[in-house]
Amino acid sequence: MNARHLTDTLRGRLIVSCQAPPGDPMRETATLVRLALSAAAGGCSAIRANEPEVVAAIVKAVNLPVIGLWKDGDTGVYITPTVRHALAMVEAGADVVAADATDRARPDGSAFSELVNAVHSAGALVMADVATLAEGIAAAAQGADFVSTTLSGYIPGTPKQTGPDLALVVSLAAAISVPVVAEGRINSPGEAAEALACGAHSVVVGTAITAPTALTSRFVGALSHGPGAGQEDSVRG
Repeated sequence: MNARHLTDTLRGRLIVSCQAPPGDPMRETATLVRLALSAAAGGCSAIRANEPEVVAAIVKAVNLPVIGLWKDGDTGVYITPTVRHALAMVEAGADVVAADATDRARPDGSAFSELVNAVHSAGALVMADVATLAEGIAAAAQGADFVSTTLSGYIPGTPKQTGPDLALVVSLAAAISVPVVAEGRINSPGEAAEALACGAHSVVVGTAITAPTALTSRFVGALSHGPGAGQEDSVRG
């Protein structure tokens, strides 16, 4: 799928992140495939998924574009941290490779542009996961096909909030010509629609759709501690 076709496919549409953290009962390939099939049945336009085995299985089962990433570790740059991880996503069948494009050092010392060039040469597109406006501008300049707000609020120095960073969506949409994807702490259909109104090309939702463990804990927290409790445990989509 070429960049123009995929851009048109995702315009104004929902991408569902079908992931589960280590130790979660949902973290099993067949289960995540069923989540992806359910999301497709509900009308989403693409799936975002983690790890080669899961991405390959979802690509085989679901007739939608797949955004693949590979989380390796849990500190520093760990979302598709190296060219090797990125090319494994292409090999698994991902149409788009999502990768950390923050200004932090990559574990192999490479530049984000090297990852972009390698993925493009392999025939896929790149989604840059950023935390700030400057990072989004830099990622676009280095050839990213999409820029996503995924990491805002999860990197020191970025705003901590319970909802999406819509201010970053507005700033990125005004500053760059590549499509801006709103991702991170989008907890309701209303927030998803608001992200589009702020200039997002498309929206990624994860926890609010595909994470029963996290959702259950919010309800348990609210019942245990009163109104407003349990609302700050949103995890990245």
